Amino acid sequence: MNERQDTTTSHAGPVTVIGLGPMGQAMTRTLLTAGHPVTVWNRTASRADGLVAEGAALAPTPQDAVEASGLVILSLTDYRAMYDILGNATASLAGRTLVNLSSDTPERTREAEAWAASHGAAFLTGGVMVPAPMVGTEASYVYYSGRAEALDGHRAPLTLLGTPKYLGEDPGLAQMMYQAQLTVFLTTLSALMHATAMLGAAGMAAKEALPELLATADSVGAILKAGEENPGTALDAGEHPGDLSTVTMMGATADHILETSESLGLDLALPLAVQSHYLHAIKNGHGGDNWTRIIDSIRAPQ
Repeated sequence: MNERQDTTTSHAGPVTVIGLGPMGQAMTRTLLTAGHPVTVWNRTASRADGLVAEGAALAPTPQDAVEASGLVILSLTDYRAMYDILGNATASLAGRTLVNLSSDTPERTREAEAWAASHGAAFLTGGVMVPAPMVGTEASYVYYSGRAEALDGHRAPLTLLGTPKYLGEDPGLAQMMYQAQLTVFLTTLSALMHATAMLGAAGMAAKEALPELLATADSVGAILKAGEENPGTALDAGEHPGDLSTVTMMGATADHILETSESLGLDLALPLAVQSHYLHAIKNGHGGDNWTRIIDSIRAPQ
């Protein structure tokens, strides 16, 4: 029996979920299905109607929601919302664990951990790396950082939501990983739409263009792993061997993409940003290095 299955049969203690957007609702249903008593609270109480019909308890106030469980999961727009909602419930936080799965900056996450500690609560930062419909499935995983004992003390219910991937005690690390992953995701989405617009300007319908473009997106990982057992090893060592692809070669391609986009009357923000990375590397004398050399100007913008 795997870890996900084990957790559905033990330690089915009470859990509170605050914030009932699609993610909060998905987490609540997953916990209810596993037999956990779940108390919920949301600014718009009607969002809880379906969950209450399925067995959740709706708390009348955030304080009541906090006091219902030792584990309080927050699924909110940002960290400011946590302070707004729990500001009048701080006296009830002592001895409880707050798991904030909301998105914000790493620095605000660290500030939140200090705030929680000042009220006697343990704090975990989390980043859910799947969309709401996939919560609770074998494909779901969640990055966590903060006190290891806070995760260990609630590992069973948290594993139901997604396989926990613990990054360390710095509460900002999970948020940093979440932001880094979404940097790849959002940039890829913008690139796909830009490429679709390019082909559309040439008369190709999106339903014809996207399958071809998605095949390229799917192949990127395999291309980057080719010839390197652990991608990133050379980068960590500061090595950028230009035996396969060079800054100059990739930069020329970036130039052509920009020229084509301009001729089609498309927005140039994305191709200009990409081109700038290669221009900086060439300007600094690294045209013969591997394309990974562009990380220099990203790390230290000029």
